[in-house]
Amino acid sequence: MGRDDEAEEEWEEGREGKKRKHVNIDNDEEEQLLEQIRKAADHGSTLIIGDFNYPDINWDSGTSNSAKGIRFLNILNDTFMSQLVETPTREDNCLDLVITNNVDLFSNINVKEQLGNSDHNMVTFEINSKKHIHKGHAKIYNFKKANFIKIKEALNVIDWQKLFHGKNTEDKWNIFKLTLEKYTSQYIPLVNKYKRNRLKPMWLSRKVTKEMKNKKKAFKVFKSDKSEASYKAYRAANKACKNAIRWAKLDNEKEIAKESKTNPKRFFRYINSKKPKSENVGSLKSESGLLLTEDQDKAEILNDYFSSVFIKEKPITGDMKFINKNLLIQSDWLTQDKVLQKLNNVNVNKAPGPDGIHPRVLRELCVEICKPLFLIFQDSFISGIVPEDWRKADVVPIFKKGLKFVPGNYRPVSLTSVAGKVFEGLLRDNIQEFIGRYNVIGKNQHGFMKHRSCQTNLITFYEEVSRSIDQGVAVDVIYLDFAKAFDTVPHKRLLFKLRKNGLDENTCSWIENWLKDRVQRVVINGTFSRWTPVVSGVPQGSVIGPILFNLFINDLEIGIESHVSVFADDTKLGKEIQCEQDVTSLQRDLDRLGDWALKWQMKFNLDKCKVMHFGVKNTQAIYTLNGTELGKSKQEKDLGIIIDFKLSNNVQCQTAAAKASKVLACIKRGVHSRDENIILPL
Repeated sequence: MGRDDEAEEEWEEGREGKKRKHVNIDNDEEEQLLEQIRKAADHGSTLIIGDFNYPDINWDSGTSNSAKGIRFLNILNDTFMSQLVETPTREDNCLDLVITNNVDLFSNINVKEQLGNSDHNMVTFEINSKKHIHKGHAKIYNFKKANFIKIKEALNVIDWQKLFHGKNTEDKWNIFKLTLEKYTSQYIPLVNKYKRNRLKPMWLSRKVTKEMKNKKKAFKVFKSDKSEASYKAYRAANKACKNAIRWAKLDNEKEIAKESKTNPKRFFRYINSKKPKSENVGSLKSESGLLLTEDQDKAEILNDYFSSVFIKEKPITGDMKFINKNLLIQSDWLTQDKVLQKLNNVNVNKAPGPDGIHPRVLRELCVEICKPLFLIFQDSFISGIVPEDWRKADVVPIFKKGLKFVPGNYRPVSLTSVAGKVFEGLLRDNIQEFIGRYNVIGKNQHGFMKHRSCQTNLITFYEEVSRSIDQGVAVDVIYLDFAKAFDTVPHKRLLFKLRKNGLDENTCSWIENWLKDRVQRVVINGTFSRWTPVVSGVPQGSVIGPILFNLFINDLEIGIESHVSVFADDTKLGKEIQCEQDVTSLQRDLDRLGDWALKWQMKFNLDKCKVMHFGVKNTQAIYTLNGTELGKSKQEKDLGIIIDFKLSNNVQCQTAAAKASKVLACIKRGVHSRDENIILPL
């Protein structure tokens, strides 16, 4: 923005009884500023910088305690603006802001020392001089023109038993895949993925198309003869076209609003189409400081980062060689009918894996392909051989939070073979039935378990904390964070635990082969990195991965004296603190967990492991983990809920309200109509 006085407000201090009252002496300038922000957001990529006097805004949670701050946040939400400065710029307040509607354009935002006589810190950032969104050349199926009837006719005449005779699992799978590819390529045309996004908008009806043609025709006539009559005819055609478009958009929004509860994806796709376009993965910085903008370079650097977290497993020790009696003996879990049921429930909106077989194809042809897939699944399980395609993964980088140019701020989501995941689903159901029958997994594990959830985890844990505090007893809670937990599970140790927990040898052998020789590559806009070996971890995005992780971490709570509560890898310990012995007991539990992590090659992220002291009589004891003193916290986000040391829900309510405000801002800016029949259903 221009002058400082357009961004920084003047304040005077007065007296009102015993309270001090700060009065804004120029609200008009603030309103002008907010209006300028609204207007600026309509002109492509926008940058607004300056010294703003909003000290009460918490930029981490997007909340404010004042009406003035809330109004400013609402303006940013309404205009899809983001504020990029994350640390204080004057004393403890973040006043100097960098605001934009295109975060991909900016990187390396830093708050540095004060400049000259100013009492504000410098804010520096880099602007990427050229922004180029590379669309790639990825091809996808055009299912609107698919002829599934022809494919079904071709598949129905195949004798799969004869075709598979004498073949091993890998050969059977390749025969099936090539046969399916043959007919899908013949009867389902391909279209450029990004060209499809440029197809006609949803509101473009036949009537609108007709009026647009009339307008174009009238304009040609006017350009040729320049007469008054032809000009009036063109004006009339132009007006009719505008009215047709307006009514078509209104009808389209009514339909979207009507389906918003049953088809929310359509609503959000419509809203997102109104937002400024940005790259899923923006420019990335290498370790040498080089800014990478090409998709190939970005894919490679992310591939290097994702593979860098894998661990090399140490040799198995003597106490890891005891194997329990096989308990999982189920003969009817794998049938052709169950394969058909799984195929019929495949989510067609998911992306295909590296084998290229689309879930829509599997579901449309479920009756025709359930027999060959059953034969492949059966042979794979009995032989313990997993097809190579099922051990490959295309990794999609998903931005978490922080700076977008830092590779470490992205997490990998694996896209694997959909057919392979169908088998995983059948195997998972069998393992879950076994877990429930023998009560294998402890009651304190709430992740990926039937009848348990984030809600049960939070309610059962904090109910005890709250009860103790109400009785005047102090409570210490330790929040533990594993570093890259799912990616660092050592395979041999995992298999030992599966066998020790009683899984039968066929299941363990199949999982062992499923984990062996896995590879992955990163994909960005249809551009692939090289293949990289996956030497540890359970694949994120797989079907059986979560249940395998639960079995691996299941013995973590053995010998723990405190109340332990687990959701997948999110672990917390709670202990009433009434005497020094209670502190010693909780520290002893931390020592046990440190030993457990060392034995099973898991690492705690010590910077994120915190202790929170509850209760007015709390002695604020010091705890250590692996020799490192744990930091004290007054506020933690636990499974999406903000918990503070007073068990107050004020910040959580403010955060929820801020999120709701952002949704309302999306509706306000994205939906053109103000008709109550459209707005109220949303």
